[in-house]
Amino acid sequence: MSRLLDFIGIFFAEYLGYFLIVGFLLWLFVSRWKERTYASLFVLLTLILSRGILTEVIRFLYHRPRPFVLLEITSLIEQTDKGSFPSGHAAFYFALAAVFWTFNRRWGNYFFAGTILMGLARIFVGVHWPMDIIGGALVALVSVFIVRLLLVSYQPASARRPDGERVLG
Repeated sequence: MSRLLDFIGIFFAEYLGYFLIVGFLLWLFVSRWKERTYASLFVLLTLILSRGILTEVIRFLYHRPRPFVLLEITSLIEQTDKGSFPSGHAAFYFALAAVFWTFNRRWGNYFFAGTILMGLARIFVGVHWPMDIIGGALVALVSVFIVRLLLVSYQPASARRPDGERVLG
């Protein structure tokens, strides 16, 4: 049973993200070109801000050792001790889920569920503390809010509701 549980934890911690990215790309592929362009810009800017800028600035200012270092255990996945807080995986995938949710609530909910599973799995395998995942999620949501404010005036008419109201505004 332990080997099966380890396998499940490793799968969700390491590989589930690839399925989420492929799912988002497939959705982009079937979207109208204006919505595709806007969604691509929205997700790209959000990911750069959440994972590339805010997460790294916080890690530069505050170094928190990973659980496997402090507890002197072997994590189930290979990881360097570059700092644990906030989780870069959580910042990336919660941002992706939140952007997707703004365009497609149903599938966005599935993405949030997958991202939560990934966060729990990363705690289980010993590379993050619970607050690292929560911190990454907060960084992602703040990033989505900031980018949404910047892009709301550029939202294409095809991404608006039938009553003309902007989806994001």
